Amino acid sequence: MLPAQTRVASVTLRARDVGALGALYEDLLGLAREERPGGGAAYGGLVEAVPVSPGEPMPPHAHAPGLFHTALRYPTRAGLAAALRRVTEAGIHLTGASDHGVSEALYLHDPEGNGVELYWDRPADAWPRTADGRVDMYTERLSLESLLREDEPAGDGAPDVGHVHLKVSDLPRAVAFWVGVVGFEEQAAYGDQASFVSAGGYHHHLGLNVWHSRGAAPAPATSAGLDHLTLAVPSGADVEALAERLRAAGAPAELGPGGALRTTDPDGLGLAVLAEPA
Repeated sequence: MLPAQTRVASVTLRARDVGALGALYEDLLGLAREERPGGGAAYGGLVEAVPVSPGEPMPPHAHAPGLFHTALRYPTRAGLAAALRRVTEAGIHLTGASDHGVSEALYLHDPEGNGVELYWDRPADAWPRTADGRVDMYTERLSLESLLREDEPAGDGAPDVGHVHLKVSDLPRAVAFWVGVVGFEEQAAYGDQASFVSAGGYHHHLGLNVWHSRGAAPAPATSAGLDHLTLAVPSGADVEALAERLRAAGAPAELGPGGALRTTDPDGLGLAVLAEPA
């Protein structure tokens, strides 16, 4: 099992135009840009971008396994409201706005077509639950007018990556990997369509769905989209324990410089695991 303190540290995207992503992540959302070797960039240390592999660059593949969205979590409702105002003023089209019971969320796409969620969490003791105590997330319309009326100061609370939602080709196989091997716990399941898993009782650090990708083959290497997500765990011992579970399951487990672990899920989607700084 993953430690309760496990968190999503960042998401790394393969990009056709690294600089173009700055229009959203830097200019609109205020994530400071840092240059990375090889023409890459990091935005706030949360979203990193690397140039897509040589070849004919392709946009993210709509039906292949990959990124459904990266979810940036604001510490307060006022912070989310401030983000909505910036999005509205910039004329960015929202693809959705939902009340999930546990959270309020806005949905959009970045300049390369990657899904992005902006959200804040309600207090955990207010999350709806089923009779057996599991998180009971739902989807209802979020009133943007109500959110825009939020008049508390937004403060300077920067977002973090609250969760990542993946498109997978085979839901039972994905759950077997992310729960049975990586060590998340399933918090909510929606038939053969979607599963939401986490560490420490959070509503979800990872969403898995087959809504558009059931039975699909991996995207070509020249496709933009998800390169890998990075988890942070408390210690190097936690990294090594996960490496042992991966090896026992016959999954890749490569320990690199600084003790970073790299592997892939059954769809070939990348996962890096790092220990938190001492």
